[in-house]
Amino acid sequence: MLMYRRLLAASAVLSLISGVAHAQDVRTAEALRDKALLDRTAWDITEDLTTNIGPRVVGSPAMARAKDWGVAKFKALGFTNIKVEEFAKPSWTRGEESAQLVAPYPMKLDIVGLGRTVPTPPEGIEAEVALFRTYAEMIAAPEGALKGKIAVITQPMVTAQDGSGYGIAGISRRAGPVEAAKRGAVALLIRSISTSDSTVPHTGMTAFGEGVTTIPSAAMGVPEAEQLERLAKQGKPLRIKLKLASTTNPADVAWNISGEIKGTTKADELIVIGGHLDSWDVGTGALDDATGIGITTAAAKLIGDLPKRPKRTIRVVMWGSEESGGSSEAYLAAHKDEVSKIVLAGESDTGADRVYALKLPAGALTLPIATTAANVLAPLKVYVSRTPASHGGADIEGLEQAGVPSVELEQDASRYFDYHHTADDTLNKVRPDELAQNVAAWASFIYLVADSDVDFRAVKPAAAAAN
Repeated sequence: MLMYRRLLAASAVLSLISGVAHAQDVRTAEALRDKALLDRTAWDITEDLTTNIGPRVVGSPAMARAKDWGVAKFKALGFTNIKVEEFAKPSWTRGEESAQLVAPYPMKLDIVGLGRTVPTPPEGIEAEVALFRTYAEMIAAPEGALKGKIAVITQPMVTAQDGSGYGIAGISRRAGPVEAAKRGAVALLIRSISTSDSTVPHTGMTAFGEGVTTIPSAAMGVPEAEQLERLAKQGKPLRIKLKLASTTNPADVAWNISGEIKGTTKADELIVIGGHLDSWDVGTGALDDATGIGITTAAAKLIGDLPKRPKRTIRVVMWGSEESGGSSEAYLAAHKDEVSKIVLAGESDTGADRVYALKLPAGALTLPIATTAANVLAPLKVYVSRTPASHGGADIEGLEQAGVPSVELEQDASRYFDYHHTADDTLNKVRPDELAQNVAAWASFIYLVADSDVDFRAVKPAAAAAN
């Protein structure tokens, strides 16, 4: 009986200690949240990167400067264990580009070549147009049906808060050139993958690589795509001349750069967060993804500035080739031996408009941290979604496939795709107060995980299924 009473007393003491520790964590997370709303670090990082480095295409001199900038920024902000990890990555450089409607009347078309498109012959390509209102309509055409023609796809993108319209419309850009080539087309023009009505065209990655047969491809602004659609509807034959010049360097390299806020009692356990350092060449890559770099770096710095750091180590990664791919695979290859020690991964890569939802790893809604996070994030008007995280970002895809749990802090993407991959992706599109709200959400949530013992891998599949 005496032993039993002692065990009860010990249990009560442990519960009290645990409760006090939990309350302290909550107060610290709330203090971080509130401090972040007034902190300028994310803005300063975003401004510095977009102003002093500018567009950052893989293989460009600017990207090499960005690498050095990242190292210097980590040092200046007090990060440790700073690493630069090089990996092979072919580069692509845009050249002179032009397009003109030749018939039924001459009209200049504002176009931008799709990322990694092959060039036209120096004299360009002039051909009759085969216009399709949707990607599916083009796919329905048999092989050979577009022989000698320039395929045009005018499918619009639907605006959605979660950005889900991008995946549906984006297939015209990603797979369109290859599929049009299969059907005999000599070139492809698409309506920009855009939610705006702007004439400013949107670039972005298209298919390429060994064994891929593709054709010169570009995007045009929304009004011009709609003009071509109206002319085609009237039955008027359309003819376009397209010129694209570009070069590739198969022997180039890229870099993933990282720095850490070292943990205390569980420093070997890692939380990996970040954004991508590279951008397309047509803007300064403010929303895509200088803000992601700013948000995650600032959140980690705020945690690092605490009088007492959390148990686990927070690693911020500036991934070096998201736009043309390769960062994810390279990062996993370099860190495959520590995958089991990465307790959570996340990436900020949808601009800087406010976070509205938190998606946790599958099954995590049953854990106490879900309720705690919901209470801490509620003043930011962020709710914990019942839908689990499924894709935390292109650069952590490899980690996810290797079994690392991921988190998604969903940003309002209602206007993100107005500017995405365009010359308009510039600093003046960033809203400072919403940028700070992002930092507040990231800093408070990441701190809660970093100073906990939560094991998202331990959640039973049955619990995950129930959610």
